[in-house]
Amino acid sequence: MSNINKDEILFTPEGLESLKKEYRELVEVKRPLIVERLSEARLSGDLAENSEYSQAKEELSFIDGRIGELEEILKKAVATKTDHRQCGQVGLGCRVTVKNSAGENIFWVVGEWEANPAQKKISYTSPLGKGLLGKTVGDEIEVEVPAGKLVYTITKIE
Repeated sequence: MSNINKDEILFTPEGLESLKKEYRELVEVKRPLIVERLSEARLSGDLAENSEYSQAKEELSFIDGRIGELEEILKKAVATKTDHRQCGQVGLGCRVTVKNSAGENIFWVVGEWEANPAQKKISYTSPLGKGLLGKTVGDEIEVEVPAGKLVYTITKIE
């Protein structure tokens, strides 16, 4: 992973598909509904006192902002070609089981835009993600955290 192109934004295939789905939903469903609401609210009189108009206008602005953000991300998005059955060493898209003194954890190494610690999805650029990349089953890694160092042993890669 050391030859990462800085102009690319890496995703797992699932993560990229999820982003494309969000984009389509915003463009094809949500935005047209808000535009329709805005149009109907505009027809109902005084815009200065029309809370429906103000709310729809605010929602449209938010959706347009998110659409713009997603378009920029999608221009640079690249899906990895990880075959999960062939994860001999940790790479983007692999699910990694690690063990330390506190017990066992399973993490999924994903792109930065997919990271979600609550779902155990860690970015390959995070301290733990960087430590795991390229390692194999049985390898031990040290991760520097605010409370000190954590030592993990990789027990499974899938």
